[in-house]
Amino acid sequence: MKNLLTDIAGVRVGHADDAALASGVTAVVFDQPAVAAIDVRGGGPGIREGAVLDLANTVDRIHGISLGGGSAFGLEAGGGVQAWLAELGRGFQIREAVIPIVPGAIVFDLLNGGDKKWGRFAPYRELGYAAAAAASHDFALGSAGAGFGATTANFKGGLGSASAVTPDGVRVAALAVVNAVGSVTVGDGPWFWAAPFETGGEFGGRGLPPSFTPEMLAMRLKGADAATAAENTTLAVVVTDAILTKPQAKRLAMIAQTGFARAIYPVHAPLDGDVLFTAATGEKPIDPLVGLTELGMVAANTVARAIARGVYEAAALPFPGALPAWKDRFG
Repeated sequence: MKNLLTDIAGVRVGHADDAALASGVTAVVFDQPAVAAIDVRGGGPGIREGAVLDLANTVDRIHGISLGGGSAFGLEAGGGVQAWLAELGRGFQIREAVIPIVPGAIVFDLLNGGDKKWGRFAPYRELGYAAAAAASHDFALGSAGAGFGATTANFKGGLGSASAVTPDGVRVAALAVVNAVGSVTVGDGPWFWAAPFETGGEFGGRGLPPSFTPEMLAMRLKGADAATAAENTTLAVVVTDAILTKPQAKRLAMIAQTGFARAIYPVHAPLDGDVLFTAATGEKPIDPLVGLTELGMVAANTVARAIARGVYEAAALPFPGALPAWKDRFG
């Protein structure tokens, strides 16, 4: 296992980003349609095709997921991923019509110093197509794809991933785009809130501080008093090889999003647009009660690890006043 989302068979990830734009797109594509659900807890989400994942609605399988920068402009990235899938003839079929189902979500990175004067049409649809076309089993972490322009309250944000296996042999993996209004580290030190769940020094092996001071527990917000609901968001995708129904995938999403609270302080605020997608490729049976609970527990830990890795692996943007990367201070 590579400690990536692609440790789940049949899943590929691709990035497309633009250094001058200081933004990008990440595409998750499935070799076969996957059962999917969504859990939304942030106060300012930006979502494409979220309604199709509602438990009351008919379609229960998806063909890809788009994650983009660009705020609401970035929702067009899903159209690019959809176009790439359509060229391959992959989608929900109604007689001779084939419609790829591609939910997506975005983060706000419009004020990070990049050139956002793109003219009449935003570039995210083309970036979405390029990300899908680049999808493979290996992909970059940190300042890449949808995480290229991401930031947090005190350090450069980014894209992270992690994977795990339950005691019953079910695989689960997560990918996170970390653009939180809060902080992923304890105070301004090298310690990650997700430290108790770290595996093999994957984000520096610094553990937690020996004690916590009031300053460490004080609230730090991106933009301080100028923080707004539009400027933030953490996105995550959790994929498992378990056999799940759509309601079970929804329950997994709800449990897995507790990983946000293990890695970001504060989280799920009116200032965030936090969204988590789950997908199940349907290879391994699982007990619907204890097994699903354990899978959710492991998934939440994996999400927390992916969030920390996103910040740990990030590189600072080359603009005046840009936030430092974690490795600039502690690497």
